[in-house]
Amino acid sequence: MVAVLCKTYGLQNIQVAEDLVSDTFLVASETWGVKGVPQKPSAWLYTVAKNKAKDLFKHNKVFEEKVKPELLRSEDLVEELNFSEQNISDSQLQLFFAVCNPIISSEAQVTLALRILCGFGINEIASAFLSNKDTINKRLLRAKEKLRVNNVELTFPSVDELSKRLDNVLTIIYLLFNEGYHSSTSTKNIDRELCVEAMRLTYFLLENKTTNKPKTNALMALLCFHSSRFEARMNKIEEIVLFENQDRKLWNYELITKGSYYLSQSLETPASKLQIEASIAFLHTQDEETLNKWETILQLHNNLLQLEYTPIVALNRTYSLAKVKGNEVAIKEVLKINLSKSHLYHVLLAELYKPIDKEKQLNHLNIALGLVKTKQEKQVIFNKIESILNNSFEKSIPQFPSAKR
Repeated sequence: MVAVLCKTYGLQNIQVAEDLVSDTFLVASETWGVKGVPQKPSAWLYTVAKNKAKDLFKHNKVFEEKVKPELLRSEDLVEELNFSEQNISDSQLQLFFAVCNPIISSEAQVTLALRILCGFGINEIASAFLSNKDTINKRLLRAKEKLRVNNVELTFPSVDELSKRLDNVLTIIYLLFNEGYHSSTSTKNIDRELCVEAMRLTYFLLENKTTNKPKTNALMALLCFHSSRFEARMNKIEEIVLFENQDRKLWNYELITKGSYYLSQSLETPASKLQIEASIAFLHTQDEETLNKWETILQLHNNLLQLEYTPIVALNRTYSLAKVKGNEVAIKEVLKINLSKSHLYHVLLAELYKPIDKEKQLNHLNIALGLVKTKQEKQVIFNKIESILNNSFEKSIPQFPSAKR
């Protein structure tokens, strides 16, 4: 809805568009709670949005001063709001590329798109960027102002610009999926709606010839491989099931097959980051007996770090390093990574110390317990700690010989 309003009234009025949509959903929440959900909810929302836009044109002088004079002369313009499926699709894609304009920083582009197109809250965006709410709010204000001042329009970029902006569009979708798949703020660790929306947007890009690129196929492959484990990641009481404990019978092998197809369509030289990540995800779906599985995963992580170093990729690499060269070698590498404020850092160290030093294993699990945010992950870590303590207690009980008759 925001995309269609921006396409009709201009991207410079993006804040007005957001306000209109927010007001529309506020009316829906108040009305539907009393009268029930209408038979066609989307059509209801579109009608209310059109009426609100019309009222704004007629009565809000502040708004009128901000809108182009030629728009004000046309009362029929409100009636031209087109919420057809095709126009929504076109408007979303154009808005995606509009906010990924190089006049604003890459971080600001991703932040703006996550907020406007994907419906992320400020806390969720701050978490995704390892930042704070004030920084994110300021970034959003500056980005919107630059788009307004530079009079950026909702049009597709030139062929030369397309590839540059596509990288950020794919990053936005990837972040959207990650927030749904492994939320850092939600009480639920899997929000399928966010994940499905990310896959829908990626498929949407694949349907368009200008954006059906190898890296787009690589992203779809990656999302398919991750999504294939949905049913196995949570047990019946909504506790997280770790990868090594998942029932592979619950994996969706149809999605793995589709992911393999998209991975084959993503192959290019040199390989993109997404292609490498998708290849790693593919290998994780294969049996442990697969020839040179962990050696290949380790080499792919090395390639990924050569393209762009990030602490998270470096941390993920150490798990495959442990599989290939042993836990002690991996521990030395983990301790070099600046991620001590992340619970994942301490969870991995605890896992690596497991066969070496129980005291250090327990210490890192306790630190992780203090850092983790979601209820489900807290439970997983707590269960690990409890298991270690119970085993230690049982071993400390003296074993007396059985009495002879």
